[in-house]
Amino acid sequence: MNDKQLDWIKVGEVDDLIDGRVKSVTARNVSICLARFDGQWAAMDNHCPHQGGPLGEGSIERGVDGKCWIRCPWHGWDFDPLTGAPPGGHEDTGQTLYPVEVRDSQIFVGLEPEPERERTVTDVMAETMVNWGVKRVFGMVGHSNLGLADAIRVRAADGEIGYVGVRHEGAAAFAASGYGKLTGMPAACLTIAGPGATNLLTGMWDAKVDRAPVLALTGQVQTQVFGPGAFQDIDLKSAFQGVARFSQPVLPTSNHAELMSLACKTSIVERDVAHLIFPDDVQTIANGEKPSGPSGRLGGSVVVPSVEDIEEAAKLINDAKRPIIVMGYGAIAAREQVIALAEAIGAPVMTTFKGKGLIADSHPNAAGVLGRSGTPIASWFMNEADLIVSLGSSFANHTGIEPSKPIIQVDFERMQLGKFHPVRLPVWGEIGAFCQAIAPELKRPQDAANQISELVERWKIWRAEKASRREEDQSGGVHSASIFEVLTELCPEDAIIAVDVGNNTYSFGRYFETKGQRVLMSGYLGSIGFGFPAAIGAWCATQDFEQFAGRKVISISGDGGFGQYAMEFTTAVKYGMNITHILLNNSELGKISKEQRAGEWPVWETALHNPSFAAFAKLCGGHGKKVTKPEDLKEAITTALAHDGPSLIEIITDAELV
Repeated sequence: MNDKQLDWIKVGEVDDLIDGRVKSVTARNVSICLARFDGQWAAMDNHCPHQGGPLGEGSIERGVDGKCWIRCPWHGWDFDPLTGAPPGGHEDTGQTLYPVEVRDSQIFVGLEPEPERERTVTDVMAETMVNWGVKRVFGMVGHSNLGLADAIRVRAADGEIGYVGVRHEGAAAFAASGYGKLTGMPAACLTIAGPGATNLLTGMWDAKVDRAPVLALTGQVQTQVFGPGAFQDIDLKSAFQGVARFSQPVLPTSNHAELMSLACKTSIVERDVAHLIFPDDVQTIANGEKPSGPSGRLGGSVVVPSVEDIEEAAKLINDAKRPIIVMGYGAIAAREQVIALAEAIGAPVMTTFKGKGLIADSHPNAAGVLGRSGTPIASWFMNEADLIVSLGSSFANHTGIEPSKPIIQVDFERMQLGKFHPVRLPVWGEIGAFCQAIAPELKRPQDAANQISELVERWKIWRAEKASRREEDQSGGVHSASIFEVLTELCPEDAIIAVDVGNNTYSFGRYFETKGQRVLMSGYLGSIGFGFPAAIGAWCATQDFEQFAGRKVISISGDGGFGQYAMEFTTAVKYGMNITHILLNNSELGKISKEQRAGEWPVWETALHNPSFAAFAKLCGGHGKKVTKPEDLKEAITTALAHDGPSLIEIITDAELV
């Protein structure tokens, strides 16, 4: 091929490389070893044919006859820089050479015109992901997922999918979990083999136990070295067996489009984790399959309660003088119907902690959160109730539903009905379908208690109590009641709030009054570190789904939780994510200190050594502000919420005032 048919690509300057040295350069997507020796220039394929070692990280070695050789840094294989052949001239193990030209002190390498990109196994699978509505991938590109990463890159370049490169795979998992909890659709996590894959497991368990759809896409070593203990080779199918509803390796003979379709369908329908394992060598196999999609694969999902159950439930409700409704996270798709039911029967609505925000605390029927993270309002009405209507709640011990009272429990999962103890009436069905079916049968008793007026009085009592707590001694830091009073005032009504685990979370559940905000949390797993990565996932959802567009994303954590994934603040800066983080800094794992005291243990190893988180945020390129006095809260939070990009408000708090 003559020079006119080559693409000449600049790879550096003459002064970049001294005589007798080599370096790695990239021309288009070709990795090249560039060598300068004896006043000459040479360029060859950068990958040693032995194990792919980077020749550009090696050296120029001179033999006893004075001849120069390029030596691989991994195992010492040598190649002639002018012919590409090894010693002895075995051409079958030689290297591809590329022509080099020096033009005005600039170095150019000639490559053949780039051929049309050949579709691969991972192209087919990435296109299938897009067809199933997967809009976002979180992850880290690495040596055992490069083929898959390139297929995702092509989809991202076409605007069909968004990619966020994180600093730790655990953050990718929490981001995807938060995204799935908010949208009901899976995001994907991209990792390498071995440690990259295992770093996903905590976030995958968070998604699983909270019923959030997620796709895990893990690289793997080449198929020919499965098993004997190659570098980063672990049994990923076994590692994910407990957490993934669906987990399969991608093999050369797989039906690749259908395999991805099964993973996507499992994640969406089962609201669970689906996992695919991509051996390195399989990712780039040429494949002409057509991508698959959801057409003809998804049916209706509404489970309608039986007529007999509706009739019995209506009788129990109509006979009750003080019915209450406990709305759990499982009622998220039917919250308007639940509120309408409460209004029809004059019932207070309390939520589980996971369900916080499903009814605004400003609503006349709202009684706040029930349980350890809740309000005395909810506890009072639970004690006084003569019937509990539990809709989509799990009866976890943190929730505090009184099992001795008559209970109607409605859930679309039959295994959840009476899971921990028998209930008066278990009803299998969708929450919305139950509310719609029972509405015509309701007849409120004439002598029923006026619980709505009682709610007004109970809120007055609780708000007065909160005001008195804000006046407590704050010499050790700002009281949580003060923080969440200001945030209640300033937080946009449609904001998405991701909360972490610890004292900050209990205080949020107790003191923050919702107005319609959506709350995300690590519910049943209760994993510290969830908050900020989940906010990254939520922000991506505001870019991917019209119904969330323009909504403010706020995250809340303690210093312990934020410290787990603090470097993800740089991820937020890199992608221009408009996230406001409220950090309650008490310089300890405050919740654990309290548990040690309550159990009559000495307080041990819960103190934390922290940097200035506000200064850290600024160093990362975001907005940071430290607050030490309650009177400075409003201005600081107002400024942070208005900042166009990542912002962090570090509030020094008293661990005892929660």
